Amino acid sequence: MMVVMKEGASEAEVQHVIDRLEKAGLGAHISRGEFKTVIGVIGSREDISKVPLEAVAGVENVIPIQKPYKFVSREFQSEDTVIEVKGSKIGGDTFAVIAGPCSIETEEQMTEAAEKAKAAGATFLRGGAFKPRTSPYSFQGLGEAGLKMLAAAGKKTGLPIVTELLDVRDVEVVAEHADVIQIGTRNMQNFILLLEAGSTGKPIVLKRGFGATVDELLMAAEYVVKGGSRQIILCERGIRTFEKATRNTLDLSMIPIAKSLSHLPVIVDPSHATGKSSLVEPMSLAALAAGADGIMVEVHPNPEEAWCDGPQSLDLKAFAGLMEKIKPIAAVLGKKV
Repeated sequence: MMVVMKEGASEAEVQHVIDRLEKAGLGAHISRGEFKTVIGVIGSREDISKVPLEAVAGVENVIPIQKPYKFVSREFQSEDTVIEVKGSKIGGDTFAVIAGPCSIETEEQMTEAAEKAKAAGATFLRGGAFKPRTSPYSFQGLGEAGLKMLAAAGKKTGLPIVTELLDVRDVEVVAEHADVIQIGTRNMQNFILLLEAGSTGKPIVLKRGFGATVDELLMAAEYVVKGGSRQIILCERGIRTFEKATRNTLDLSMIPIAKSLSHLPVIVDPSHATGKSSLVEPMSLAALAAGADGIMVEVHPNPEEAWCDGPQSLDLKAFAGLMEKIKPIAAVLGKKV
């Protein structure tokens, strides 16, 4: 349920509504617009129905939310959410580019990737310190040592950093170093991890599970909100189909669908979706044309020697070429990079 306050409602009137909700054992999420304040009510329908608010001073309207996901829905918030981290934005009129190696290997590799990615136009730096791999014998990442390398490269370039949180035991150390926390496809429905990630209050990149529907992705985002963070970026990274030509099947139709259902920004990961570096550029441009708010691409100084996912990584020259194509198309679509 949403409680829409009247334009000009006082802080005392807003607080009175919140107090009534909390007294009834209900939660309240506050969304303050330019003219009006909206209070989202958390709790069971039965408990909510016992708290009549229509006649309370300052209340303009009480609206039930029909979608099973409440706070990430367009019903709760009509305007698009724009997330800003250290001056870099995701959403609105900005097309974000998150770039960097799949896995952090050495300080030299991370620094070179960061500096040249930024020079080409990247707005966020990514790198994996904890790697979920299909085989338990594959490289699993450098852990905290890798996080420190990533943080150092981010500090040197001024780029905000994005890295994956894999385990609830690592929440504190990842939150200490990361500006944006990523939840990977395998953990999209790890609900305890989603709550813990949300509790950090940091922006969360939530990747769609490779077997998940858009509705399931939005319900997962609702867990992050419940945990405490409303700064969520949805990420399409390909779904599993019968097609064998690519690693996964990139579902570009998801972009306008998710943006019609939710106010959250949507980005695309063409590297993991296709598994082929030759397809990253066309799928990135297609994502931009389909209305995505950004891309997350894997960039490595020498993909042939990458410790992880070299075949899907762009080298630095190819990434610079991609950025040169993105900029004019983004401008035509009314977006800036």
